Amino acid sequence: MMKPILAACTAALLLGACSTPQPEHFYTLSGGAEVQPAKPVKYYVEMLAVSVPQQVSRNQFVVTAPSGRIELLEQQRWAGPLAGEIGQALSTAVTNDLGAIDVFRTPHPDNLPVYRISSNVQRFESVMGQYALIDAVWSVRQLSSSKVVTCRTVANEKVGAGYDELVTGHRRAVGRIAADMAAVVRSFDSGSAACPAA
Repeated sequence: MMKPILAACTAALLLGACSTPQPEHFYTLSGGAEVQPAKPVKYYVEMLAVSVPQQVSRNQFVVTAPSGRIELLEQQRWAGPLAGEIGQALSTAVTNDLGAIDVFRTPHPDNLPVYRISSNVQRFESVMGQYALIDAVWSVRQLSSSKVVTCRTVANEKVGAGYDELVTGHRRAVGRIAADMAAVVRSFDSGSAACPAA
């Protein structure tokens, strides 16, 4: 009786030793941005920490199958916490668009206007082979006047099959949100600060 059990245990150990672990793949939302030529600095921005829904606040990808089932993928991960990835990507895109410098937690001179940008991601959805969606409520505050504009951007990008396509879709969604933020910062110059037209 003991011999078959021992043989089964030995076989299981050998199989475990021979199996190769699945490689992990890491992705970033900041990559792939086109390098912009240097522009004269016209603004300072303070991109505050981004908040994201608790269910996606992790390094692993959280994807929705077409059936609606939620899957946590251990081998597909963001390079850092998702909130940090979104915040860094927004900062890069907004400063590139405006020719601005992100001075969050950094001493800076008083010769340029400062705009504080807050972001609350309410939905971050990844549906394989269908779409990448970011629904964000955000605000831009002009520190010199304390005037604030609060807006919402729902960026829903169609994607093809595969994880690279999904990440590219989320990058495009971040880019749309950043473009809206930059447009509001510029609108303060004209004295008619308002959310971009949908």
